Amino acid sequence: MDWMFLGGYDRAYPRNAVIRKGLEANGDRVAELSVRPSFKSWIRYPWLLARALGGRRTRAFLRRADALYVPAFGQKDVPLARFLAALAARRVVFDPLASRFETKILDRGRRSPDSLTARWNRWIDLLSFRLSDIVLADTAAHADHYAAAYGVPRRKLVVVPVGYDDALFDPDRPIPGTAPAAAPEAPCPGFTVLFLGSFLPLHGAPIIVEAARDVQGRDPSIRFLFVGSGDTWDEARSLASELGSTNCSFEPWVPLTGLPRLIASADVALGIFGRTDKARRVVPHKVFQSLGMRRPVISARTPAIEEFFTHGENIWLCDEPYPRTLADAILRLKADPALRSRLAAAGHRTVKERFTPAAVARILREGVRS
Repeated sequence: MDWMFLGGYDRAYPRNAVIRKGLEANGDRVAELSVRPSFKSWIRYPWLLARALGGRRTRAFLRRADALYVPAFGQKDVPLARFLAALAARRVVFDPLASRFETKILDRGRRSPDSLTARWNRWIDLLSFRLSDIVLADTAAHADHYAAAYGVPRRKLVVVPVGYDDALFDPDRPIPGTAPAAAPEAPCPGFTVLFLGSFLPLHGAPIIVEAARDVQGRDPSIRFLFVGSGDTWDEARSLASELGSTNCSFEPWVPLTGLPRLIASADVALGIFGRTDKARRVVPHKVFQSLGMRRPVISARTPAIEEFFTHGENIWLCDEPYPRTLADAILRLKADPALRSRLAAAGHRTVKERFTPAAVARILREGVRS
């Protein structure tokens, strides 16, 4: 198959990189018609249109492409993709990953859901869904949401997990300055719990800080490392200070290529613990990446995560009331190296078999062909 990636998107963003790498691993050809994500639509559209119609090679690829693919968060690029697809009688495949309305309005809470800004973002979502021939969802729970909240027909929805880059997140590949990421086999005096992320409300960073305070009172040798930045960064740091959680440290975001070493240095990696509706519908990159590095993962039990993983077999899931259940889970895994080892090994096998770029792209290709 031939694919034309189109829009203002981040090529290095894990979702986009995994999809492209997976398509090429399956023998497909991928061309790109892109600009920087920072370009506004009034600059982006004429720039992309001129390149699409003015470049001989681009026009030739566009004529033979099987689909125009609009990568993650490209709602505003779908109308242009629809126009170009109509010229070449091709389909538009759109990967929203999340709705603008939910991310910008509900998640961050900076505008009323009835505000003009909220209505504008919801309209952009609706338009992009309606103009697409195929809409991707990262989980079945998210597909259900798109169908219920936006009226996306089921025939248009294809569930494609985010997966992970198994060449980058490879526990058997030597990482400078780091021992191989084999699961621990014996208790150690120091024990690191890693939270990695963009501190969105769905991640539940303040809840993890509360769990850290509980753990501190029961086992002060356990250290919590928070790495990243985002909406709840300041709240989480302030809460740690307020609670006297001296076992928490906060570090800025690191480049994607630095994540394998960071994950390999942790004893346990955390998923998400937010109480938002969106938190129940997503499985973030870091869950797949951490299991890819053969680290045991603890996360909240949600419908989405149970689509892919099983509690006690390849992941450890917590029910409410957390933060208490999260603290209990961390203490249990620290006390049971065999359990950590078993979860890490089984989790790694699961993602290696089902969520590599090649495996994820096969799901996409089958969905487009059906």
